[in-house]
Amino acid sequence: MSPILRTAGWAYVALCVALIARATLMATTPQSVPRGFVTTVAPQLSPARPSPMASGAEWFRKMKPYCNAVEITVALRRSPPPAGVEGTGFNAACHALAGQVDEARRAIDVLESGQRYRAAGIVFDVGHPIADSGDDRSAGPIMELVIDYWPNHYMALYHAGAAEYMLGQRDLARKNLEAFLQAYHANDGWRSNGLEMLRRLSDSTAAMRDARRPREP
Repeated sequence: MSPILRTAGWAYVALCVALIARATLMATTPQSVPRGFVTTVAPQLSPARPSPMASGAEWFRKMKPYCNAVEITVALRRSPPPAGVEGTGFNAACHALAGQVDEARRAIDVLESGQRYRAAGIVFDVGHPIADSGDDRSAGPIMELVIDYWPNHYMALYHAGAAEYMLGQRDLARKNLEAFLQAYHANDGWRSNGLEMLRRLSDSTAAMRDARRPREP
């Protein structure tokens, strides 16, 4: 091989080595960013984890202000109730407070038959103060819902009968008050009131003469 070709060959090899070394250096050295450009590094996102589910009572405490006919639909979409009997019971109670008793029934009907009375008991606990306050138009349907799932719940029978007595729903009132007296035997003010309302219902003149609710014990 002539000296000229040998020199050219070695020059080519040296050029290739130089190019490889330069590429390696650029790959391992941080490059400066031209002025005016901003680089954004995507953060490493951890997998989404659902927040711990609140208890039914805690959920209802936050939801109760929205348990009205105007706000309940949006509020439930934003914050659905917890699963299970307790969550279902408070969900039904929220619907009941909003006057949506049919929706409350549909919520309870999702449960197994042996669990529905427990959800109805939660509805009673929420609706009891309404009955005590004398809001008969609200209390009557709520208490009717309770006794549909818990037929011998004597306080629900009493409050349903009292509300229906005040609203002039005589047949329903008589039915529920008689069932109350069959289930409740304590000789106290509740029983006295039940007997008094039944007496008035049996005497239309007396009912018209004194339509007031007997004083709560």
